[in-house]
Order: sequence, then structure tokens, then C-alpha cells
Amino acid sequence: MASAGSGPGKVDAAVTLPSPQKLQWHHYRIANTCRYAEVYVRHQVELHWEKDKTITRKLLRLLYSDCFVSGCDASILLDGSDSERKALQNSGLGGFSLIDKIKTVLEQRCPGVVSCADILNLATRDAAHLAGAPSYPVFTGRRDGPRTTAASVDLPSPSISWQQALAHFQSKGLDVLDLATLLGAHSTGMTRCRYITDRLYNFNGTGKPDPDMDPDFRAKMSKLCPPRSKGQPDPLVDLTPGSYYNFSSLYYSQIQSRRAVLHLDNDLLRGNDTQQIVEEFARSDEGFEDFRRSFALSMSRMGSIGVLTGNQGEIRRNCRFTNAESP
Repeated sequence: MASAGSGPGKVDAAVTLPSPQKLQWHHYRIANTCRYAEVYVRHQVELHWEKDKTITRKLLRLLYSDCFVSGCDASILLDGSDSERKALQNSGLGGFSLIDKIKTVLEQRCPGVVSCADILNLATRDAAHLAGAPSYPVFTGRRDGPRTTAASVDLPSPSISWQQALAHFQSKGLDVLDLATLLGAHSTGMTRCRYITDRLYNFNGTGKPDPDMDPDFRAKMSKLCPPRSKGQPDPLVDLTPGSYYNFSSLYYSQIQSRRAVLHLDNDLLRGNDTQQIVEEFARSDEGFEDFRRSFALSMSRMGSIGVLTGNQGEIRRNCRFTNAESP
């Protein structure tokens, strides 16, 4: 167990990957099945990122949406009228076209070898690194899962409390440090106004704004998200204004300043452990390095949730369809 950082307070959290570890570092190189698989993935991500830096937040959300439902099995990538990606919680997901492009390249060079689940994990790591995150090791050897439905998606609302979020993370084998760390991906994220209008105008049904939100920040958010009626546009807002697509600890500084956009982010100040982690990660240079180290471990731990290996699942030829459905 370890603390969130080097301060006097201690937050119990894992410092290793879940056991048993079924995956392998550089699996395709060691097995000599697709020696340069990770190089091919990285090259395609770099080409895309040069044109569209929003790909980092898109892939981070896509990976979370995959791993937190049926495990990291690329089921989120399957297309169809009742697929996971059609669930309300997954509205606005992006990054699919890049995964498809990477899969096409790998099928040309190493047909039937590299899973869509591994592609998603590798591409997310590389996109996050381009935005300033550490280039953490991604263990590979995942296989792709079967088709699931939109009804199987049980991702929680961003308006839940930190206790509810922690319970959800713990149900996946993660802990409080993973929660507070992975929420730091919001430093590159965006949300829709509908998820924050309650904080701006009718917090907990009071008819008043959330008293925990800084008044000046609330005024700014109110201009971006005015009261809206059904059918009116639902604008996107930056979860960490000023980050400019960069991975940083600004997210934690803004929570401390009561300038968090989402209720869940703000609620991290209400738990003893989560508040301590926020304070640690918000500390200028030292805090950012602690955050980077924690992010590397937590992303690896998330990427190990419910993986399929060996003879389980399949290696899809097309990430949008199971092999039985593939054109």
C-alpha cells in the first residue's frame, strides 16, 4: 500500500497491478507475431494528433466506457442499432475512426493478430502522452469480446457523489487513489451543459445555484450554459478551462479554488482521502509529478479490468463487427 504522494498524510492504495496479471509487456514483439505493432499504433496516433488534438480526450473517454462495462474487451467499438455505443451515457463518444484506421494498417501488416482491445489501450496511452501524460507501459495480449447491448451500459452520471463514484470504482477492483487520479483525465475533457445546469440554477432542487461554486466562475459558466428549454442546443464546455488540451494538474487546482465544472469533481473535497489527494496533486511541480506517476499506475490497473486472454474471445478482423458478422 502507498500514499498519494510524499506528504505526511497516508491514503491506502494499491501500488501494483491486479493479480494474477494475465497480460504481457510487449506481447506481440515477444511472441514474434507482430514485432512492430506498437510502433504502427504510435505512428497513426501521432499523425492524427497533429490534425486533431481532441483525440486525447476522445480516446480516454472511449477506453473508460469500454473497460467499465464488460471489461477491456473492445465491446464499445462494435457498431449496430443496439450496441453499447448507442447507450445514452455514451452519447458524443469519439475516436472510432482512428481505431478503425489503426486496425486497417495492422491487418495489412499482421493479419488476424492484434486485437481491437489492445489497439484501444495502446492508442489511448500514446494520445495521452502526446498531451503531456507519462508514457506508461501497456501490457498486451487482450482478446476481443462478444456483442453486448446498450442496456448493459451502467456508467454512472457525472452528478453522483464521490462515495457513489468510489463504490463504482471498487466494484471494478479499483480504489480511492485510482478514482481521484483517473478523474484527472478531465484536464483534457469536455461535457455538455445539461450535466451542470442543476449546479448553476437549481442545485438539489433548491431553485438556487450550488453554494460551493465560486461566484465568478458560476457567472462565467452561466454565460456558456444559459437556462435552456427542451430542444434547444446543448453546448459543450471545457472541464478544465485554460488547459488547452494539455494533460496537467490544473484540474486539481481548480477544484481547490471551487472552480470545478462537474459536481463529482467538486465533491472530491468532501472526502478525507480524496481531499488529501487533490491537495497533493495541486502542488505545483512536485504535485504534478506525483499525479503523473499515479496516472500511469491507475491507467494500467484500469486496462486490466475483465480482460479476455488465451482462447477466450477472438481477434476481430474489423473492430466494428464480430468475426461472425464481419462483411
